[in-house]
Amino acid sequence: MLKRVFRWADVATCVVILGLAIAFRPHTVCWFIGIGLATANLPLWIAARLQLGSAFSIKARAQRLVTSGLYARISHPIYLFGCLAVFGALLALQIWVILVIWLALTPFELVRIRRENQVLRATFGDEYERYRSTTWF
Repeated sequence: MLKRVFRWADVATCVVILGLAIAFRPHTVCWFIGIGLATANLPLWIAARLQLGSAFSIKARAQRLVTSGLYARISHPIYLFGCLAVFGALLALQIWVILVIWLALTPFELVRIRRENQVLRATFGDEYERYRSTTWF
């Protein structure tokens, strides 16, 4: 049960931020752009997480190579759609210091992606390279 909570904590946090922005923040241009980004990307983020299924882990591990669904075209849809959803929610929240701190921490996601690529390449070798050559990001 605790593992499931950790698995979805980031998505739940984004939903809470989005809810706070919808309920309490002024409806500025930034609010509309943020709401649009978050609501467009949140379902894709959840779909990517569900499609990854049991292969999802917090720490980079190579349990199986997922190449279907969103993963057929994008090699890291969780990172892509998750970052866009969180950015949108924070933009809509309009608390700029939080957005700036999040933006400053975002490069660590690139480090995680590189590490994940290394683990997958080491485990699946040529199969992973073929897969990566047909996907974006």
